[in-house]
Amino acid sequence: MELTLFILATLLSTVITLLPVWRCEAWWVRGLDFPRVQFFYLILTIVLLALWRLDLSSANGLGILALNVAYLLYHGWWILPYTRFHPIEVKATTRAHGQESITILSSNVLATNKHAECLIELVQRHQPDILVTLESNHWWQQQLEVLEADYPHTIKCPLDNLYGMHVYSRLELKNSTIEYLVQDDVPSMHCLVELPCGNQIITHFVHPAPPSPTENEASSERDAELLAVAHQVADTELPVIVAGDLNDVAWSPTTRLFRKISGLLDPRIGRGMFNTFHAEHWFIRWPLDHLFHSEHFRVSQLQRLKLTGSDHFALLSRLSFKPNKHNGDSELSADAEDKQWAKEKMHQEDINKSDVPDLTK
Repeated sequence: MELTLFILATLLSTVITLLPVWRCEAWWVRGLDFPRVQFFYLILTIVLLALWRLDLSSANGLGILALNVAYLLYHGWWILPYTRFHPIEVKATTRAHGQESITILSSNVLATNKHAECLIELVQRHQPDILVTLESNHWWQQQLEVLEADYPHTIKCPLDNLYGMHVYSRLELKNSTIEYLVQDDVPSMHCLVELPCGNQIITHFVHPAPPSPTENEASSERDAELLAVAHQVADTELPVIVAGDLNDVAWSPTTRLFRKISGLLDPRIGRGMFNTFHAEHWFIRWPLDHLFHSEHFRVSQLQRLKLTGSDHFALLSRLSFKPNKHNGDSELSADAEDKQWAKEKMHQEDINKSDVPDLTK
């Protein structure tokens, strides 16, 4: 009976490990990309129990242990970069303020949340240069009007479909535009941000719809939008920041492909996961809210902030503009197979990099 339970547990660990390797875009496959940390601890439990209870001198016992150890190492490989056991990808700086710094507070507010005062208090306490809100509707727009005295530069797209977006900025925004890159009701925002020192930063704020039984049945729409943005920023020499709720985890194949194509750096690598969802359930948390940037920046602060009433934590990112320094190198680069895979994903949704605004023109 005990051996049977271990066999069933190993079948489960086999499915949750090998099924995501399949490049199928169905939501029930891609959804398995998200809980790798949970899978890691589940399989670790199986391994420890196997060491305790199984007869490892038998072929069955040794086989069960070997398979689960292999699966454990595989999941660990995906999540290791987002722990302090991995070298940092972006160098740190102690200079958190000044004319060559930018601070972005990104927050998925949850459309039904009525605790706007908490977000306003966070803005007043942390004084970001830019506030980006996701899922913000007309009600949220009205509540956040009090910020406009200090944040006069805005981009507003209030929607009641969970994909409204707003940008409030102290810094001047140029060439601002709202685009619907893949889906007619899912916007993204694009603009040039001008630092006090005069340098301009290309910024793309995105919130693609996730693969799920209640949204998109496949991940193709999300993947195509992210990869179109990746191709657009890959060809520019200007500083770049891409931020928002990507509805994808940092360690997924799609996010890794985004990083490979774009060449952008992930400041979380070597610093932590900064899990932003789900704010109310500690046992099902993963990093959905992201900020990626070009090699022009160093990191002075990354912080997860509690937002009352939301199912997401807010993400505060302070970067220092250091264009003439060696600020870090990405460990990822795109090969021919990666480029072809990205091309196929974009072709599937009939989108290319020219659909993403070229803010330098």
